[in-house]
This record gives sequence, C-alpha cells and structure tokens, in this order.
Amino acid sequence: MDAGCPRLPDTVLFEIFLYLDHADVLSVGLVCQQWRAVARDEFLWKELFYRYYRVSRDVPRHPGAVSWYEEFQRLYDTIPCVEVQALKEHNDQVLHLSFSHSGCLFASCSKDCTVKIWSNELDISLQHSSNMRPYNWSYTQFSQFNSDDSLLLVSGVFVGPHNSSSGEIAVISMENFTLLSRVRNKPYDVFGCWLNETNLISGNLHRIGRITSCSVLWLNNAFQGIESENVNVVKRLFKIQNLNASTIRTVMVADCSRYDSPDLLLDYEEQLAASSTCPVFDLGSDSEEEEAKPKLAPEAAVQELPDAGSVPAEQGLQQLFDDIMEGRVGPAMTETELETKVAELFVRNRTKPPEPNLVPTDSNSRTKYLIFTTGCLTYSPHQIGIKRILPHQMTTAGPVLGEERRSDEFFDSLDHVIDIHGHIIGMGLSPDHRYLYVNSRAWPRDCIISDPMQPPPIAEEIDLHVFDLKTMKEVKRALRAHRAYTPNEECFFIFLDVSRDFVASGAEDRHGYIWDRHYNICLAKLQHDNVVNSVAFSPVEQELLLTASDDTTIKVWRSPRAVRVRQARRPRPRKLLFSWLMNQKS
Repeated sequence: MDAGCPRLPDTVLFEIFLYLDHADVLSVGLVCQQWRAVARDEFLWKELFYRYYRVSRDVPRHPGAVSWYEEFQRLYDTIPCVEVQALKEHNDQVLHLSFSHSGCLFASCSKDCTVKIWSNELDISLQHSSNMRPYNWSYTQFSQFNSDDSLLLVSGVFVGPHNSSSGEIAVISMENFTLLSRVRNKPYDVFGCWLNETNLISGNLHRIGRITSCSVLWLNNAFQGIESENVNVVKRLFKIQNLNASTIRTVMVADCSRYDSPDLLLDYEEQLAASSTCPVFDLGSDSEEEEAKPKLAPEAAVQELPDAGSVPAEQGLQQLFDDIMEGRVGPAMTETELETKVAELFVRNRTKPPEPNLVPTDSNSRTKYLIFTTGCLTYSPHQIGIKRILPHQMTTAGPVLGEERRSDEFFDSLDHVIDIHGHIIGMGLSPDHRYLYVNSRAWPRDCIISDPMQPPPIAEEIDLHVFDLKTMKEVKRALRAHRAYTPNEECFFIFLDVSRDFVASGAEDRHGYIWDRHYNICLAKLQHDNVVNSVAFSPVEQELLLTASDDTTIKVWRSPRAVRVRQARRPRPRKLLFSWLMNQKS
C-alpha cells in the first residue's frame, strides 16, 4: 500500500494537509509511509498548527506536550464535541449541572422544581429525582456535592408569604436521598456553597435605606437535627455594607493550598521560567518578578480599597449636614446621592480593616478565599469581592454572631476587589483553584452612572476573563465567541466550567462553547435548540462534557477518541449477523 503512495514534495504535502479535515489528515497517516516521515518533522507540524488553528506565533507549545504532531492530534481528538446521548427526563428549562468529585454521579436542577441525580455509567441513567414543590419552592437553580460526595447542596427559589420570593438551600444525603436540613438564603442568587465537608455558606440581606443594605454571610452546619438544641449549628461569618442598590451574590470558595503547584500555568513567561528550572509538570514558582508580569486588560482592573481617611466619620457627617443646612452643597444633591454619601461616611469608621498579606506565603496554608459578585455603582453585579476565611472561622463552634466586635468594626471590609466594568453573568474556578474565569457583558468604555437604578447598556458579546488568584491580576486576553441578548433587567446567570486543559460555557445563542486554556482559542460549538444555561466537565475525564438548555434537554458530549474506545468495548452482535447470513442463504 505504501508503494502506491505518490511521492510529493513536503511543501506540497503540507499545503494539502492545511485544507484537509482533521479526520482525513490523521487517516492518511495510517497508509502513507511518506506521512510517517512527515509526522516526525517538527517544523512542518509547528507551521501546520499555527496556521490551521490561527494561533499567534508568540504562543509557545503547551508545557505538557511532547511534540507538535501530538499537540495537533490532541486538539482534534480529545475535545468533547460528539453528541452521544440526550437526556429528556426534565419537563422544563434545565438550569444547572454539577458532577460529584468522583465523577460517578451528577445532579441537574430545573424550572420543573426537581433536582435529579444521575449515574454516570457506560450509558448515563437517572438514579433519583427529588421534587421540591412540597417545600414551597418555585424551582431549583444550583447544586454542589461536598468534598466526599456524601451530601448534595441544592439551592432554589422559595415562595414566601404574599407570594414574596427568596432563596432556600436544602441538604440531601447521598446515602438514602433524604432531606437533612433547609437554610434560608437571601437573595436567592447568592446560590450558596460548601466551605468544607459539613459546613455550607448562605446569605441574608437587611435593608438600611432605599439603595443601602447590609449582606450577612452565614456558616451553617449541614446537620441541623435534634442535636441543634445543644450544639451551635450556625455562625455569622461576615457582615458587609452594600451601596447603590448592590448586593452580594454568587458565593464560592477557593482553596489556596495548591497555588504554588497548579495544573497549568497560564502566563507564558512564567511557564518558561518554570520549565527551565524544573521538570515539565513541576510548574510552581514563587518569583516576585513573575508575579508582576501579567498585564491588566483595560476592561478589568484591580480596584484599590478606599482609604479610611483622616477625618473621623462623625465629623464628616456633621460637616455634611451643616453644609446642606447652610446651602453650601452644590449642585443640589438628589435623595439617592445623599443616601449614598451618608452611608459612605457612616461606614468609614465603622468597618474592620482588611486582612494584611492576602496571598498566603505558606504552601501548606489552610486559608481559603470567599469569592462573590458585588458592586458599588449600581445594582447589576460588576465587581468581584474577595474575603479571606481564616482557619478558626471554618467551624460553627463559638458565638452565633462570631467574634466580639468593637463599635468601630460594625462591618467587615473586603480584602480585595476586582472591577470588571460590565455585568457579571458567570464565574468558575480552575480545578486547582489558581484561576478564576468570569463571564461578563461589557459596559460602554466611557460610560458614567448617575442613577444606580439605571445601569449602562450591556454588550451582546460575552467576555470570558481569566484572573490569577495568586497575583490577583488578569492574565491573557478575554476569550470571545459566545453571545447573549437579554437586557440588564432580564440578564441571568450562564454557568461555565473549567477542566485541566479546557474551559466551557453556555450562551444565549443556542450553543455551548469550548476553548483551550493554553492557546486561548475556541475549539468547538455545541448545538442546542434554545439557550444553553450550564456546562459541566467530568472531574476525572475532561473528554466528557454535559450541557443543559432551556430546550429541557441535557446533552452528553464525548471526544472522538473516547467514542472510538467505547465503541471498541461494546460486544459485537455476532449472533444477529450469523442469523442474517443464514436467512440470505435460504
């Protein structure tokens, strides 16, 4: 067969490869001896890779790659882009998906007010369904397994008196699917999350004025049975003031212990420094120079926390009132502006200062970050707040209201704030918790917000930002491809997920999207019939991806390589083939 292959100049063969489909390129290699020679030519494959995938030439090869040929094959053969199953057991919009840490189970939440537990076997099958309507829920919206997969946190929208809506969190045992506890959660898009195996974080909101409020974050024990009469089951973690109609939403916890040994470094110069001093997969580095290298994009900037100022709050308030009474405030302040000014002055000397040295220096540190969306200019979430959780705060033991506070520490300050300059519609952590990925819809570059109840218009394009939580800087340029169309007041969360090598997101354009984290390129579009709300990679097999949509289906996607392997494992129907042959003869 090899003798029949025409001998072509390598340059001609290379140009042909550029216009072949991936599958054709790889299949030609099985029969052509000349191909096997070309497959060893790194220069040709490097050129093919950069031109085919349109990657900038200043982007180095993936640090874990052995050759350009294998890297080309990886981006074709390991992307979960082949639909293998469609699950249609939900009868309304499917809003969220989450895998167990073992990858054996996953949960789905839906507008049909059920949370369904699925078994991830050879073919995915429904294992259990819990209906939350008996508990006055409108729908389920989010779920998360605890670290040992023994408990499932389910967040939903709760209908209270006079049809008022709030949030509620339920904890379900994975041993027998019984409901263990329920915790109120306000507003409902705080969602909630696990802090450790048995403690979860919820929120509450207290109105102070028309556009001023206070968010309280609570630590709750998952087991709140009869023992709660004698044992503390809840403790206040933080109390944070909100200005201009903003609130804390979408809480998640990042573990700092792996920041010096991530799965994948996204800063190319840091990759180079790491690879020149240690083996390929030992990518940790503590260089201060490397921390300074990531550049901030103009759309997202780290915001310096405001200085407490030299003027005491009481004097500032008195001065403001005197100026108003004597007509020295001009132009005239609106009621909204006055409320915000008074709140800012009041909180100035009533807030506990931020923790020093946010980034832990001890690689074995038990420190965790509480990460959430917030704001300071309008009600739409446009900032990411970060608050360190210290080891002694990770238990409900102690006073219910937390540590004793002085009168000048009524509120907790944020340790770090990142301003996105747009409406945040999704967040997700990399598996090593080193990087935070953020879906946002940008505001006009030079917009001015004069009314917190009238946020700026938002772009249809979704920007996917990447932040390094070790340096607190944005790395790489924002990923783009996906789109959304709803205006500010109707904007909803689009969940994303991150695996070792890929990041995926839903979109309102009826597709899910997959990008390569290293090369920053879009690799696949996954078709649905309506909005794609959520995506989830298997934590143990990144070649398996789930997508959930308003079309009421959950689609299962596997890579071409995984499909071939699974088909090879399936027993061949020899008896049926033999019967068919016998019938043909007769």
